[in-house]
Amino acid sequence: MSVVSKMLWVLESRSREPLGLDELAAVTGKSPSYLSRVFPLVTGYSVTAYLRARRLSDAARRLAEGAPDILSVALEAGYGSHEAFTRAFRDQFGITPQMVRQQRSLNGITLVEPLRMDIAAPVSIKPPRFENRPEMIFAGIAEQHQMNNPAGLPAQWQRFQPYIGNIDGAIAGAAYGLVGEIADNRFDYVVAVEMRAGAEIPTDLERVSVPAMKWARFSHGGDLSTLRQSIGAAEQWLSENGHEASEANFSFLEYYGPGFDARTGSGDIEVWFGLKA
Repeated sequence: MSVVSKMLWVLESRSREPLGLDELAAVTGKSPSYLSRVFPLVTGYSVTAYLRARRLSDAARRLAEGAPDILSVALEAGYGSHEAFTRAFRDQFGITPQMVRQQRSLNGITLVEPLRMDIAAPVSIKPPRFENRPEMIFAGIAEQHQMNNPAGLPAQWQRFQPYIGNIDGAIAGAAYGLVGEIADNRFDYVVAVEMRAGAEIPTDLERVSVPAMKWARFSHGGDLSTLRQSIGAAEQWLSENGHEASEANFSFLEYYGPGFDARTGSGDIEVWFGLKA
């Protein structure tokens, strides 16, 4: 079972208990900082956001079934007051708990269902190619996105498209998506190209330095719609074969090589995990 699968099992089986990264670390044998990076990469949710969404989804069902009062539902979901529960519920679903209880319906609400604990199972992945790389310098456009709804990613790539092949000093043939800090269910993402040593970074682009490390390069056999499944399968392969991914920012990269077709979102895609020394 992968690390993320173990986390999901604990989160689902003990969803009404106060759970934190320290307890999940004790169960999985991984550090809290590692878990706080790998879980969102595979699932699209931070641990906190996933627990909150699952508890609120269960609460919505109870309200739609005609729960006798809202406060008891709020307390069971882990909220200490009617007001705090209402704010969180409205932020999650765009509707108040009072309205759901009055309507006795979940129409218009997108519930968050339990994620599959065999999340990596639908995708088979080949062993990676290992590669030691010195420090890499990238030039790109940096933005922040919601982890479970990164709707702005295509537009970010579109804005960067005119730069690809037109930056002096860039290493031709590939573009990268670099995942930086992950916090509060948001993540920093840089669309970039790798630069040659000493090359000047255009003033309208961000400079990102990725330290020297050993990389595990996994080929992704599908299109962009199944990229998260490959990330989950890659994490499982690393865990089962005695490798541990780095916890540093920008130690996870998406690689789009010369054969990538932006029109179809497929071809020549890799996911790179930087490894702990």
